[in-house]
Amino acid sequence: MRAEHQHAWQPLLPQEVMKLFQQAAFPWWIAGGFAIDQFVGRTLRPHNDIDVLLLRKNQQQARELLQGWDCQAADPATGKFHPWNEGDTLPAAVHDVWCRENSESPWRIQLMLDEGDEQQWCSRRCAAVTRPVEEMTLYNAAGIPFLVPEVQLFYKSKEPREKDEQDFSAVLPLLSAPQRAWLSDAIIAAYGKTNAWLAHMILLFI
Repeated sequence: MRAEHQHAWQPLLPQEVMKLFQQAAFPWWIAGGFAIDQFVGRTLRPHNDIDVLLLRKNQQQARELLQGWDCQAADPATGKFHPWNEGDTLPAAVHDVWCRENSESPWRIQLMLDEGDEQQWCSRRCAAVTRPVEEMTLYNAAGIPFLVPEVQLFYKSKEPREKDEQDFSAVLPLLSAPQRAWLSDAIIAAYGKTNAWLAHMILLFI
């Protein structure tokens, strides 16, 4: 990202995101580290940002909920930011948007756009990796929608960083057999059978 966009983050809390999106007539999910924490039942580490996943088809509705906000779309080729103005449709290649109340405030949420329709989510990384939308959500006691852990781990499995390895180690023993099977199939479809996490999954449950 350009230097002028390396401002501080002050991420919203999940309950604040819920308040912001409570009028949403479309599916959305808190993803990233907050989703992992929700599944394991504890905070694994501090979070510098908060990710909100939604379907690309619902981008205009999401932008309306952020009326008046400064939303900046990241160009995946250059890493540069471009304003996402109200009414604009983002290019198909854009899947990452940083949002804040105004240009002088810290960043508050990061929107991630993925593919799909009312019934089916489809990974932007591999069209063969899909999931019914109704099976994408883990709700907490307050009704906040979090992304299910196997889908979150799928995205982390491509090029795991240290924090991703930490998440994987915490989540894997807690996954059900169907969750592990879906994750294995998704990793193979998108990244191949040589992915390092596949071996760990096999060794843990043989």
